[in-house]
Amino acid sequence: MNYAIVFYMLGFICNVEALLMLLPLTVGIFYHEPVVETFVIPIVLLLAVGTVLTRKRPQKQRFYAREGFFIVSLCWIVLSAFGALPLLMSGQCPSFIDCFFETVSGFTTTGASILPNVEIFNKSVLFWRSFTHWIGGMGVLVFVLTVLPLAGQSSIHLMRAESPGPIVGKLLPKLRSTAMLLYGIYMGLTALLVLLLCFGGMSLYDSFIFAFGTAGTGGFANYAASVGHFNSPYITWVITVFMALFGINFNVYYLLLFGKAAQAFKSEEVRWYLGIIVAATALVTFNIRHLYDSLGLALRHAAFQVSAIITTTGFSTADFVQWPTFSRSILLLLMTIGACAGSTGGGIKTSRVVIGVKAAGQSLRRLLHPRTATCVRLEGNRVEEETISTVGSYLTLYLMIVIVSVLVVSLEGYDFETTFTAVLTCFNNVGPGMSLVGPTQNFSFFSGLSKLVLSLDMLLGRLEIFPMLVLLSPSIWKKSR
Repeated sequence: MNYAIVFYMLGFICNVEALLMLLPLTVGIFYHEPVVETFVIPIVLLLAVGTVLTRKRPQKQRFYAREGFFIVSLCWIVLSAFGALPLLMSGQCPSFIDCFFETVSGFTTTGASILPNVEIFNKSVLFWRSFTHWIGGMGVLVFVLTVLPLAGQSSIHLMRAESPGPIVGKLLPKLRSTAMLLYGIYMGLTALLVLLLCFGGMSLYDSFIFAFGTAGTGGFANYAASVGHFNSPYITWVITVFMALFGINFNVYYLLLFGKAAQAFKSEEVRWYLGIIVAATALVTFNIRHLYDSLGLALRHAAFQVSAIITTTGFSTADFVQWPTFSRSILLLLMTIGACAGSTGGGIKTSRVVIGVKAAGQSLRRLLHPRTATCVRLEGNRVEEETISTVGSYLTLYLMIVIVSVLVVSLEGYDFETTFTAVLTCFNNVGPGMSLVGPTQNFSFFSGLSKLVLSLDMLLGRLEIFPMLVLLSPSIWKKSR
């Protein structure tokens, strides 16, 4: 293990987080809120730690996959621990575990909250809380790659460890150029959304809050009723569309941006993703039409919640816990499927589902016709057996972690629907679940142990299991020679 590069990266992350806190600090000053304890002290502490860890540039800057996984896992834990300080030092959040849960939920773009009355919090704290969605949506290490020309080609190990999906590659010859391009698209879509929300009557502050939550597919809001607070068809449809857009693989936007529309529209994963959204919206609309005054209103709520759940954003315009079992079952399935690989969404990812379905079909064909040569194809390309094996391993670990987490959280004694969906929604980075953790409820009633388990689930889900599990391997802690 190259500890020199690990500590250097941790220090650099601390410095980056300190700089990012300047934005909510500015918001606090603008609204005349106390910011010394809330932001100034955490910023000074972060800069102190960052300065100590980065005072000496590592001589050996090259690193490999295990360092990449190790750096990503530790960076996300450190980022969340320091990021919890503004909530804690504001005096508005009861304990560090609660603040840590809330911050992990922010950075992992989960949106699960322990705050029973979010509207009493300072605007600067709520801004930081939602800003963590935007930071974590594209990945803080991807951001680091745009500003830190370190380690050359070794940086691909950071990107692979942090980026969602079974296959990660470069769009441009240089990885740094790829990272800059991705963030350029991300920032451009976010800015467009802010403008559209302002046009719909939102204040600039509210527009940033909901744009951060939509872009990062997180779901934190500064109103208890979430998007439903505005009761605006325009705002609802704008956010519905943009949630779906941020759930699409950003490679597609690259192709569209550089005039390769025909290639972009051939994306098999995107076709599956959009097809699932359309089919689920139609089914839910038909199932809930009797609950609303018109078919159009039922369609609006159905489309919004389907988009919010499959992209794992977690915003709400209605209490879908009150919907029929059929609709709730569809939403539960969408929680698991999730958005596209290479997007800001969570879940298993549509590409993994497609590969899994095709691999199962291939196994059946081989069983019926042993001598037939078959292969799994995605986007017209042959999927390597190693990728199929990795997808199988991922799904196995996914199931094992869900089972263990449900068993631990079940010690609380709450009903199965609450326990199971609390784990599922945290692991898939969705936010709201069913029953006691529905869209109008929160996670504050869980014990400290359950909150830590659910926090770990959020990190495991955001980093797609493997990087976090690497920390448990004894060999990873051995210092390289």
